[in-house]
Amino acid sequence: MKRVTLVGVGALGSHAAQFLRNAATLRVVDFDRVEQKNVLSQFHARSSAGKSKVVGLKQSLQFLFAISVEAIPHKLVVDNACEILGGADLLVDCLDNRASREVVQSFARERSVPCVHGALAPDGAFGRVVWDEQFAIDGEPAEGAATCEDGAHLPFIGMVAATLARSVQEFLLTGEKLNFAVHARSAATLF
Repeated sequence: MKRVTLVGVGALGSHAAQFLRNAATLRVVDFDRVEQKNVLSQFHARSSAGKSKVVGLKQSLQFLFAISVEAIPHKLVVDNACEILGGADLLVDCLDNRASREVVQSFARERSVPCVHGALAPDGAFGRVVWDEQFAIDGEPAEGAATCEDGAHLPFIGMVAATLARSVQEFLLTGEKLNFAVHARSAATLF
């Protein structure tokens, strides 16, 4: 079975992990902890509040689906990229910050590791799934920008996460790299 390393298990990444649970051997990476507000929009249980996001996600996937994942509760930086990302057959970037995305993208490009990037607009209006060859990293969200934290966009987050998982699954099965733009008011568009 292929090994997929998913970096960032917040709103998008935590849901993508549950959809990818049968597609590959998963390694999940995130340094953050589950906060009570996270359970409104992320696939984290209330009982995980205060725990590492990857440890909480690992426990939830084990409990609900008897799936074991490798949990890496560390912040991804240039100095640990080889250790954290090495050995992956595919990288899935679900990060929400430019610096960490650049680490993933540089690692993938330098080592020719396939990489797909998933992204959500902070206001829940738009999502995208883009393979690295066509991905340009955006700037940081504006100070005070709306976020997906309140759970109002949960169905849309799930739709983007499912689209991301579908793109990963297609790549693992056929090698085809499908890019999608997902709009809150319309269906996913393949590009």
